[in-house]
Amino acid sequence: MSFPFASWKRTVRAAADAVPAFLLAAMFVSFIIQVVMRYVVDSPVGWTVEVCVIAWLWIVLWGQSVSTSEDEEIRFDIIYGSVRPAVRRWFRVVFSAALVAIYGIALPANWDFVTFMKIQETSYLDLPFSWVFSVLIIFMVVSILRYLVIFWQSVRGREPGDDALSDRDLAG
Repeated sequence: MSFPFASWKRTVRAAADAVPAFLLAAMFVSFIIQVVMRYVVDSPVGWTVEVCVIAWLWIVLWGQSVSTSEDEEIRFDIIYGSVRPAVRRWFRVVFSAALVAIYGIALPANWDFVTFMKIQETSYLDLPFSWVFSVLIIFMVVSILRYLVIFWQSVRGREPGDDALSDRDLAG
C-alpha cells in the first residue's frame, strides 16, 4: 500500500521544487523589465528591485529547507567522509540534535520578529514585511522536522540515503 504514498510524495516534491523555479523566473522577468525601463524607456522603476530581493530571500530559504534533499546538500565533509560508518552515524545523531535544539531555541524569537514586522510595509509593493519574512518560519520549522527525521533514522541505524519518510516511519 505504498503506491498512493509514493504518488502523493512525488506530487508534493514537484510542487515544492516549482516554487524556487517560479521565483527565479519572476526575478528574471523583473530584471529584464528594469533593464528595459532604465536603458530603453529612460524611466527606471523601483519595484523590480524589490521583487528581486524578496524572490532571492525566498529562493534561498525555501530552497534550502523544502526543495533540497539531504543528499543534494553541499558540505565540507573531509572528516565525515574519512571515518567509519558507525562514527558517521554518531556525527549525524549529535549534529542533528544540536541543530534541532538551536532552531528550536531560536524559533520563538524569530516568530516574534516576523509577527512584529507586520507594522511595516515594503516601499513599492506595500507588502507587510511579516509576509516577506514568513519564509524564515517555514525554513526553521521544516529544518527542525528534517533534522528530527535524520536524528530518528540515525538512532535507528539507518543511512541518510534511505527514504526520509517511508511508510515504516509513518506507521511507527
